[in-house]
Amino acid sequence: MLAASMSRFKNVWKFAGLWVFAALAHADPAVPTATPAPASNPAPPAAEPERHWRLGIALGYGERSNPLVQSDKIPVLVDLDIAWFGERWFFDNGDVGFELIDRPAFTINAVARVNTDRAFFAKTNTRYINFQYLSAGATTSLRDEVPFKPPKRDYAIEVGFETLFDGDWGGATLHAFQDVSGTHDGYEIGVQYDYRLTRGRFSIAPTVGVEYKSQSLNDYYWGVHKDEANLALAEYHADAGFGWQAGLRTNYYVSKNLRVALSANYERLQKSVAESPLVKDDYVLGYFGGFAWTF
Repeated sequence: MLAASMSRFKNVWKFAGLWVFAALAHADPAVPTATPAPASNPAPPAAEPERHWRLGIALGYGERSNPLVQSDKIPVLVDLDIAWFGERWFFDNGDVGFELIDRPAFTINAVARVNTDRAFFAKTNTRYINFQYLSAGATTSLRDEVPFKPPKRDYAIEVGFETLFDGDWGGATLHAFQDVSGTHDGYEIGVQYDYRLTRGRFSIAPTVGVEYKSQSLNDYYWGVHKDEANLALAEYHADAGFGWQAGLRTNYYVSKNLRVALSANYERLQKSVAESPLVKDDYVLGYFGGFAWTF
């Protein structure tokens, strides 16, 4: 157990070294020093006090499809935005982080989060299936129906690093996370790009991203383990692989605090995940529309 824990932390620090090296390679060589203003110039107006909290709520309707067999779509009626930013520490909608490096062009954070794959296993139900098999050349039905319910999966606590880039060309996020809770012992690496266009009160932001998930992560959530296999569910082992997603967010600001919000997102699952007997769809589609208020 100790050796496994040390191995996971070594992977996290390897990610850290690569992230810091890549970010420093893009850093500006020097930052020019501002020239003091003449004493005769009037003092600038006092800056508004820095806000540490970001609070918002969106009310409307949306859904997120669930690729898991015998599961229901996930309805979205209320979307909360709760975040707090201190001098270095921050909390952002469930993620807890610490700012390591802050530069005008990029920021590197250490982040702890909860894996999101577990959310698909929350809305499942049991059904009874009547199976047929071949016996001496004839098709025979099993006398008793077999109960089938998707297996349970646990939440995983993952720790890693993210690098945020920002400029006139848009924004990009690089991330790498490793399980430290002993749930799946896997890791995830990904990159996402977005570009926001604003015209008056209207804004639109397309996004695109690619993720790589390790074999142990995919197999824990989407594989059928040996002790779970039965007549209704064959044993299956998911492999590592790439998945991608694309989305679109639009906002129309009615006032400084109130806006009309529309969003849609399409995620393509990794090939071995899509081929799992636990999966009915090879994609996840989500959308939401409503009114959002920022406090």
